[in-house]
Amino acid sequence: KRHQEVTDKRIDEVFKRLEANIPPMQGISYDGQVFDAYRFVSDLIRKAKRTIALIDNYVDDTVLTLLDKREKGVTATIYTQRVSDRFQLDVDRHNAQYPPVRIERFNKAHDRFLLIDDEVYHIGASIKDLGKKWFGFTLMRDIPASEIINRIKD
Repeated sequence: KRHQEVTDKRIDEVFKRLEANIPPMQGISYDGQVFDAYRFVSDLIRKAKRTIALIDNYVDDTVLTLLDKREKGVTATIYTQRVSDRFQLDVDRHNAQYPPVRIERFNKAHDRFLLIDDEVYHIGASIKDLGKKWFGFTLMRDIPASEIINRIKD
């Protein structure tokens, strides 16, 4: 009976968050949930008010398309290990037509992180591959985005 009460409480919390349009703090997306994963990240990007930073070593033009969902005036930066000639061409063409996305080389991260204003999301898959295989995500409540950015710049 106690287990059922705990389960019911958790389900109620999920529904409250859905109704309030608050992104979940953690979860798992399973293979084949491509649209659900895409929508989740799109919603995070849309809620940004000031800045978006993506730390991901595997980016392509689909990531640029996702970042175009941000509100006017929100800056976007991708920190990635390598920038291929093809991706640089994609970025140059993108930035000629749309609000620019900055690309910075950064080779110290293994995991992926999506920083939305002051929030840090740890994401277990590259943004370009969301929903193709299982991945988890977690809102890291105790680490401000500014701390991550400061460590990148050190």
